[in-house]
Amino acid sequence: MNLPNILTMFRLGLIPVYFLVFFSDLTYNMELALLVIVLAGLTDIVDGYLARKYGLITELGSMLDPLADKLMMLSVVLSFVIDDRVSWLMAGLLIVRDLGMILASVVYVTQGKKTVPATIWGKMNTVLYYLALVALMFRWPNAEAYLWGVIILSFLISFHYMRRFRAMNI
Repeated sequence: MNLPNILTMFRLGLIPVYFLVFFSDLTYNMELALLVIVLAGLTDIVDGYLARKYGLITELGSMLDPLADKLMMLSVVLSFVIDDRVSWLMAGLLIVRDLGMILASVVYVTQGKKTVPATIWGKMNTVLYYLALVALMFRWPNAEAYLWGVIILSFLISFHYMRRFRAMNI
């Protein structure tokens, strides 16, 4: 297991930490929850950079990296539903999209097919997703409308990934 994969595993370990902090009675629980999300985002950037720069890209990492991203985001969305910050409809769309991407990756890998590495579009969507979650976390005006835009964009980007997958595995 190389360093980028260890960072990805660390990011997966941040998920229960996020829940503990978000639902705690601490005075600054939202700020601390945001800190956990930012730490997850930074480790995502660092592990991707290290993997590309030093040729440490692995099949395991190609599958675990987006899995860690999706599970963290889904965890945040679930916490927002529980806390009445987003509707079940929004959460449902995000869950369907992200679980679909996760399950597709698992199926492709188990069938010996190549997975599609993250593209600039996927990374951009992740950043926009993070911004939407921050806006919702602190209840900024129009945060829900902004998240709707990110949801639509995420489905469009999913189609981009499906096209790339077909091109790689023909």
